[in-house]
Amino acid sequence: MSDAAPGKPRKTQQVYTLLVEIGRKAGDGLPEKATGAALVVYASGVDEAEAVRETVAILKQADTAPLDVTGYGSLAEREAEGHEIDGNERALMQRALDEDAVIVTQMTPFYGDE
Repeated sequence: MSDAAPGKPRKTQQVYTLLVEIGRKAGDGLPEKATGAALVVYASGVDEAEAVRETVAILKQADTAPLDVTGYGSLAEREAEGHEIDGNERALMQRALDEDAVIVTQMTPFYGDE
């Protein structure tokens, strides 16, 4: 049985690229002198809002303190904007889609006034 209403197509999952800024929290796993970090994330969802909600929920479960999320769109949106997306990045996006997952691909710690 489908979740979609009769005559209404079911929305398909897409993968969205997000930049998440996190603050400090006990047990967050960041380097000792870091004041926070930026995370590049690939997250699946039927829309970007769902991908953001899922990402924030998972990061909170992982004892981090999400402060801000910037969305860069779906794979198709990024391609339309001319973003270069290499094979490794595409593979991680496909994994996020296949596993209905949130994948952190890069973490850059902040120190001091960065």
